[in-house]
Amino acid sequence: MKITDYQVRVVATPWRNLTYLFLQTDTGIRGIGEARVVDKTHTVVEFLRDKRKHIVGFDVHDIEAMFQRITRNDFGSAGEVAMTGLALVEMACWDCIGKEVNLPVYKLCGGQVRDRIPAYANGWYTNERSPEAFAAAAKRVVDRGYLGLKFDPFGNGDLELTRDEYRKSIELIEAVHDVVKDQAQIFIEMHGRFAPHQAVEIARDIEHMKPGWIEEPCRPEDLGALAMVARHTTIPIATGERLYNAMQYRELFPLRAVHIIQPDINQCGGFLETKKICATAESYSVMVALHNVGGIVSTTAALHLMAGLRNGKVLEHFNDFADEDIKQAGSPYPEVVDGHFALPQGPGWGVEMNEEFLRSTAAQPIDGVIPDPGLNMFVNPEWNRRGR
Repeated sequence: MKITDYQVRVVATPWRNLTYLFLQTDTGIRGIGEARVVDKTHTVVEFLRDKRKHIVGFDVHDIEAMFQRITRNDFGSAGEVAMTGLALVEMACWDCIGKEVNLPVYKLCGGQVRDRIPAYANGWYTNERSPEAFAAAAKRVVDRGYLGLKFDPFGNGDLELTRDEYRKSIELIEAVHDVVKDQAQIFIEMHGRFAPHQAVEIARDIEHMKPGWIEEPCRPEDLGALAMVARHTTIPIATGERLYNAMQYRELFPLRAVHIIQPDINQCGGFLETKKICATAESYSVMVALHNVGGIVSTTAALHLMAGLRNGKVLEHFNDFADEDIKQAGSPYPEVVDGHFALPQGPGWGVEMNEEFLRSTAAQPIDGVIPDPGLNMFVNPEWNRRGR
């Protein structure tokens, strides 16, 4: 089954773009990939135009060879843009392969080890940064049945917080904890903000609330800082959404500074490469909570991967609280019921796209460039409103 062509479509929301790739084959089967990349949508789209020579004319089954063409053969070290572009094509290839044999993708890669996947909510705190507002928003998440909820209470903090901001941030965490109690687990997002001494101070002040993890406490490329934080807290450490290849994870695991990794299928070269990273994590007794900020295809593909991970923990989900309209991009949307996702059904990813919705929500270029709304979370103290 040879690739004959592909088209890229970009859907805009108030705080992110979602990029879809439609892969055409000589058998008439069409595959779909999806990715979200921060402030580089136009660059990824142009990258895919540039790499046509590595995609068209090749067999969709030869995913390992495509990985080599887009990474090794181009000689330069593949980073976020290259790995996102690769992921879009690779995901679409798996969709084609599943449709060809009339099986879900997870059945082609070892099958399932669970019947459903636990979910935690993100994007639910698009409100003012007050304890009352955060508590009310957290209650809505719990009432919806989620098993966990993640949030970044730290405004636009960077390296250190002022003492006023420090107290305010801790108060926000306490307010959410007081509402959630034992009904769900809280996960504290730090977005790589802090110098290690500040991350340690925060961790010590919230340890008694037993959060499920602190995420990216320090700059993601500073693994020594991460190790320092891990040595000074009993809270599990999560990281990985900004690590884009297996080589970067190779440096992380021997430090024993991470308990949960969060690779993103969209930005780690796709389904197969992410599965390999997760398998290596298992050999270090590290669990997996895939990073998932996408729409229907990204979420469904993540469920296919989580279905077969022996070390899978929980999957992130935005679209019940931030831009719920994006669910209209295709069907069937994987809804969270009683705190869990069901396993996807149908061949490939099992998703049919809504072409009219994609047309009506298409990102509009400005001066020939697709704009990214972004969050600007190190400058804008109200980034958590996500464009609202």
